[in-house]
Amino acid sequence: MTESFRVAQKIGLLFRPEDDIPRDIKDWAIGQLNTESKSIGIRSISNSQKIEPWPEEYLPNLSERAEMLRQLRLDEDLIQKDKTLSKIEMDRLLWISEKKNNIRFLDELRFSHRNVYAEDQVKQRFSLFWSNHFTVGISGTTRGLIGHFMDAAILANLNGSFANMLYKVTTHPAMLTYLDNIYSVGENSERAVQCRKNNKCKVGLNDNLGRELLELHTVSPAADYTESDIRAAAQVLAGWGTIVDKPQLEKFGLFNHWDAFVVNRAEPGTKVILGKVIYAGKDGLKNLTDHLASHENTKLYLARKLCQHFVSDDVQNADVEYIVKVWGQSNGDLHKIHQAVIERAIASKAPKFQWPATWLFQVLRISDSTYFLGWDDMHKDLNDKRMSAKKVFQELGQPFWAKRQPNGYSSSKSYWISGEFLERRLRFSEAIYNTAHPQFTPKEMMDRIGVNSTTRNLVEGLTGRKRKFIALMCSPELMGV
Repeated sequence: MTESFRVAQKIGLLFRPEDDIPRDIKDWAIGQLNTESKSIGIRSISNSQKIEPWPEEYLPNLSERAEMLRQLRLDEDLIQKDKTLSKIEMDRLLWISEKKNNIRFLDELRFSHRNVYAEDQVKQRFSLFWSNHFTVGISGTTRGLIGHFMDAAILANLNGSFANMLYKVTTHPAMLTYLDNIYSVGENSERAVQCRKNNKCKVGLNDNLGRELLELHTVSPAADYTESDIRAAAQVLAGWGTIVDKPQLEKFGLFNHWDAFVVNRAEPGTKVILGKVIYAGKDGLKNLTDHLASHENTKLYLARKLCQHFVSDDVQNADVEYIVKVWGQSNGDLHKIHQAVIERAIASKAPKFQWPATWLFQVLRISDSTYFLGWDDMHKDLNDKRMSAKKVFQELGQPFWAKRQPNGYSSSKSYWISGEFLERRLRFSEAIYNTAHPQFTPKEMMDRIGVNSTTRNLVEGLTGRKRKFIALMCSPELMGV
């Protein structure tokens, strides 16, 4: 590949046909960090050449999402309890409510559109990395919160400090719900004391989020934290969060779902985590996340993860040390950290194997193929073979709206390079050719990208445009091998 395409493959999503190819790839990539992020896409596959902003009614805020989730839950309860309904009628009514109130479907499609049509491709790639690092999967009401989490907790904070992003992510209702912190009650809290006194309720401390905060989100096990540290972190987190689809805010004197600290569930007294004394009260969590964000083990752990995702499958200590140094000098400024990652990705000539989702977005962009439906197409019977966004990522083996492990998807090539995952890419390449109608021939794409002689010989040695297209898209060069 040309230098511009090589770098864009590593840290971006490759160039669409209407994009100008930058002459100075470093200036372009760093400038991308300040490019405005927009929710853009297509209204319908029948007019796929018109890229436009997503409608405002499909961009609900957190309060509106809470109401939609609440209505969805109410509808499900009423419909499922109605013994007069046949199975067919019950399913029909449930689907009507799903289409109206389950914002997950629109969020997944908007996520897909944003990556295929984005003008800020480098920011999208970093957003995808952090959304995976701070994993939130489907768990109860999170189905309606993941899209907001990605937009408001991750993307909106990409150019701030890591400490700020960590706090925003930790306190977002999607994270608090996913890791069950909404049910966590301090053992010596007013609520726990009352329950023991009345003997009418059972409450307790849940350490899921406290454990993941240390193990996966910040310092990693290399920090040699103890079970006491985990328990103390859980105590700091006790009282954070409410059940979004229930009208609890007024009951607890709260004003919004993203600042939900229930005082009578909080654990009183000071806590000590990794040598840091954390005082009781709402501010305790910010003190804790600030401490963890600046910890040396956090810098080292995350610098290595960033290198493995963007720079090279074979992580080099020099690259990690470079990013750690910038992290320390900038006090965790993500803009400068991301700039350092870009610099190391450009300097390294080693390839970087691409996730299935990233590869798909790149294939669609360089071939100008319309594979995802428009927002007006979602619930229509189009007699079209294109899959829903949900189905696409399930088939790729990388659904972001799914029940998944808290450590997210691996960035290691060894995890994704199996015969099974390669066969999936082959099937997707064929499906894209058959249904998405690539606008360019394999030769035109190879000339524009500047593929190496090995790839060109591989493709040109085949007969038929379809076979050449599949071979190009699944070539080692296009996958980042």
